[in-house]
Amino acid sequence: MRSIGEMARDSGLGVSALRFYDRAGVLGPAWVDPASGYRWYAPEQLDEARLLARLRRAGLPLADIRLVLAGWFGEDTDLVRGLLQAHLRRLERGLAEARSEFSTLRALLDHRENPMTALPRTGTVHLSLPASALAAALDAVRFATGRDPELPMLGGVLFDVEGDALHVVATDRYRLAVARVDAAEHGGPREQVVVPAPLVDAMRALLGGDEPARFAVEGDRVTLEAGGRQASGQRLAHDFPDYRRLVQLPPGRRVVVEVPALREALENGPVRLTEEREPGRSARDISVLTTVGDKTVLVRGDGAPDGDTDGSRDGVGDTDGFGDGDTGGFGVGYHVGVDRLFLLEALAAGNRDRLVLEFGPAPTAPLAIRRADDEGAFSLLMPVRLDD
Repeated sequence: MRSIGEMARDSGLGVSALRFYDRAGVLGPAWVDPASGYRWYAPEQLDEARLLARLRRAGLPLADIRLVLAGWFGEDTDLVRGLLQAHLRRLERGLAEARSEFSTLRALLDHRENPMTALPRTGTVHLSLPASALAAALDAVRFATGRDPELPMLGGVLFDVEGDALHVVATDRYRLAVARVDAAEHGGPREQVVVPAPLVDAMRALLGGDEPARFAVEGDRVTLEAGGRQASGQRLAHDFPDYRRLVQLPPGRRVVVEVPALREALENGPVRLTEEREPGRSARDISVLTTVGDKTVLVRGDGAPDGDTDGSRDGVGDTDGFGDGDTGGFGVGYHVGVDRLFLLEALAAGNRDRLVLEFGPAPTAPLAIRRADDEGAFSLLMPVRLDD
């Protein structure tokens, strides 16, 4: 007999997926310990679980998965072949439709003379900034810089100068970070420049003192002077996404968390392994967070032995809550999955012993990590879809 963890390891299905398919009546355990609630699987179920994992990766609908599993080991496999062929035709039609839509979108972009193939920049910026404040702002956003060579416009930090404020922004699509610095001496209109990540790092290395730093843009050249030293290079010849649209989030539930305790729970607590479907990205450790009222966050997961039989908690990996008080009588919220490493990096970039986690109105909304003392510095993490 295999435990649920062993079955997950040997079949390629996550523990959460095995629980989901058990509740859906697709693949249940051979035996459930009535005392502990542990699920156990018979040796002959491994082939069925591996087949189920393949069908899942192929995107087969749940109703078709049921029929395929029912007919796979029978004598008449015509139904199975028919279901697989029908699904393949659906995928091919969907791909053809997607190609058509992409062709239309490219034509629309070409018609608008896409600025991502922009002419040389001619904007001019001169401003003075507190070196320590600029250093803190760069530290708050650098972790979110993109590394995808297919998206070079995300491979740097946006310096957005408007009035007496400089916003620095970075995103790799899965997370976004914003910080604000008070600026002086900029008397012109709003200017935006994307500074490549290596130049950002060179600039950050200059910001060790308390003296003012001077930031300048002349055409396609970007320069930072501080402490008698200078870092200079070319800006990226691409436009950055309109981050102001991305940070317009619906109202959510805010929980103040003790960062050291939450970090320890994330590093040592249970995780789920997810099958990563994004090109070029490997499987990730997913931490599952649940709010309890406005006071507590629970770190959940499937790394511990399986002892849940009634489905009410769905995971014995719950820790003590990490918040600023008792639960206040509120009920448990929904589960939201986030990349554990991304959340740890966001907590470190927040640079506070206490931070605010803001959960949206649904598990599909981004998770915001905010500083209680600085509304201008925050980061957003896109949630990871959970199987259940």
